[in-house]
Amino acid sequence: MHHHFIIYKPSGYISQFVRNEGKRRNKKLLGELFDFPESTMAIGRLDENSEGLLLLTTDGQISELVRSKNVEKEYYVQVNGEITHQAILKLREGVEIGLGRGKKYQTLPCKVSLLKTAPDLKPVVRIRGERHGPTSWLSITINEGKFRQIRKMTAAVGFPTLRLIRIRIGNIELPKMEAGEVIKVDGFDYE
Repeated sequence: MHHHFIIYKPSGYISQFVRNEGKRRNKKLLGELFDFPESTMAIGRLDENSEGLLLLTTDGQISELVRSKNVEKEYYVQVNGEITHQAILKLREGVEIGLGRGKKYQTLPCKVSLLKTAPDLKPVVRIRGERHGPTSWLSITINEGKFRQIRKMTAAVGFPTLRLIRIRIGNIELPKMEAGEVIKVDGFDYE
């Protein structure tokens, strides 16, 4: 029998359950939020500074299906500055990002829209004061998930990410939860 969880991953945690020897000794792990069964894994990852919807399971097959390019992942993204229509068009078409070790990657076309008002989300940490200039909020929906992809995409068009919250995976939307809250579920209806 497999176990499945929906979690609101808070900023400041890494999407791991086990510490690597010597590395990340002071990092907060998901296992500190709940007494998860052995062999629980995150379906995809959110980097340490990102927050929002994260699915956890003990079923590797479900993990593979949800991480596939057939399942959309939607994010609310706060960027530095008043983003331009031209930058939004570039994001929609796909941009070149670095994957490390000199490798480049062209992101797939995706859905991007400007949010007219900031989403109704609790501030977890103070990003920066208003005196540092304007910010913009976007909805970005992708079907892939390279390391820090959204952050690299917005930086590539000149608008660095300040805050990143995953709000949807397929049909599963982030429920009204507190950061760090965990809900045990019978399974995932992601299609």
